[in-house]
Amino acid sequence: MSDTNSGFDPTASSLAGDVAPEVLAELFSVRSSIDNIDATLVYLLAERFKATQRVGHLKAEHRLPPGDPDREAAQIARLRALAEEAHLDPAFAEKFLNFIISEVIRHHQAISDTRNARDAPADPGSSDSDTDETAAGHSADHSGGHLES
Repeated sequence: MSDTNSGFDPTASSLAGDVAPEVLAELFSVRSSIDNIDATLVYLLAERFKATQRVGHLKAEHRLPPGDPDREAAQIARLRALAEEAHLDPAFAEKFLNFIISEVIRHHQAISDTRNARDAPADPGSSDSDTDETAAGHSADHSGGHLES
């Protein structure tokens, strides 16, 4: 993992003048751990997104629906149980996963739409390049990935 946070100041704080130096030092130490965890989360999400992008292409290739409600329900139940074990609010974990699932479905739909537009017979009265560019551009904007639902 490389630190590409140019311009990031880990000691930025509006509390600097109001807090004893030893308290501020401890605060910065704990925040440094939080910063490392946040960076790890971003890299883990990126890896997961790469895997679900492959799922999206597989679904599109075989004309499967972008969402899988049974899988989604199982994942939510699993994540809620893991959250309870980890002493994390299960409702928060569910909200987080629901957000991810909605993004995955949206991205899988975009992959499917792009593939269908590319594979559709050409209509002499329409411009396929506009459709392909829009769908491909939409997908490229979120190439950071997709989480499998």
